[in-house]
Amino acid sequence: MKFIDEFRDPALARRLVGQIRQMTASRAAPVRLMEFCGGHTHAAYRFGLRELLDGAVELISGPGCPVCVTAAADLDRAIALAEWPDVILATFGDMVRVPGSRVQTLQAARARGADVRVVYSPLDALTLARQHPARPVVMLGVGFETTAPGIAAALVQAETERITNFSALSLHKLTPPAMRAILGAGDVPLDGIIGPGHVSAVIGSDAWGFLPREYGIACAVAGFEPLDLLGAIAGLVRATVEGVPVVDNLYMRGVRSEGNPTALALLNRVFEVGTAKWRGLGALPDSGLRLRAEWAHRNAARLFPVTREPAREPPGCRCGDIVRGRSAPMDCPLFRRVCTPENPIGPCMVSNEGACAAVFQYAVDF
Repeated sequence: MKFIDEFRDPALARRLVGQIRQMTASRAAPVRLMEFCGGHTHAAYRFGLRELLDGAVELISGPGCPVCVTAAADLDRAIALAEWPDVILATFGDMVRVPGSRVQTLQAARARGADVRVVYSPLDALTLARQHPARPVVMLGVGFETTAPGIAAALVQAETERITNFSALSLHKLTPPAMRAILGAGDVPLDGIIGPGHVSAVIGSDAWGFLPREYGIACAVAGFEPLDLLGAIAGLVRATVEGVPVVDNLYMRGVRSEGNPTALALLNRVFEVGTAKWRGLGALPDSGLRLRAEWAHRNAARLFPVTREPAREPPGCRCGDIVRGRSAPMDCPLFRRVCTPENPIGPCMVSNEGACAAVFQYAVDF
């Protein structure tokens, strides 16, 4: 199939691995690269890239799982909102089993009688609002720059159709500030960044220009097939060895340097930038998207001022350290012993983009 088979050529993969090992042969330590995107984390484990590159390249998972970095306090708010009388809470499926404080979930709220609906698109949530005009329908907006334009489009459509019972709870986050926070903290030394493909399709590869300019490390925007990732890793290794950090767009079939102007215009029309709470990173200025004042009538945070107890993390869970690259899933005392996909304690085990879920599913030795 186009854009799949040609990116899974075993001979070319072996050639790239050989080049990477040749370039790193004289180094005393592996080249340390962070894959920002959770999709890259799963692909690297699925295709055995960590084993292929062992000793030459160390891949570190970052905060690229939007479900995983959603703060416990925000999850508690979403659960409390779901239990508001008559509210229909629409959400993407990966949020239903994510624990908030005290291991409460939207799934548990639904079992108690809350009307929580799984949707595949924000437009599905808008359809619910049309079908139930007497009830408020709230779309739970979780994700990075990739999913936020869809929420914005649904809100614009609701305004056009004058659908008054549709709103959104925006917990969206922006990726570059998170990377700045990790690099600025200095506790996770990195030689390069594998840039997120889907996010970059919206914000553009130029958005990562601050990495070589301010931090002196290279970035390679990559797709999700084995050769996509190996090509990006080879480019990052070369940039590290030669000491010439650049931003390289290796996903040109999906990413342009300037991004997607239509999606960016939608974001700018509906949202403004503000502080957001991240699991593992805390409150980061200019890292979240909140609805503009003119959209206050569709801002669920204002329409439904829920009260909740102070948030707390599940005891023993190290998801916060994992998403910032300070720990690996195997370092968590709960991993596999208590926390499993069937009994997730932290969000890193729930989401399809979580590092713990990737290791549990694909790693052969943990």
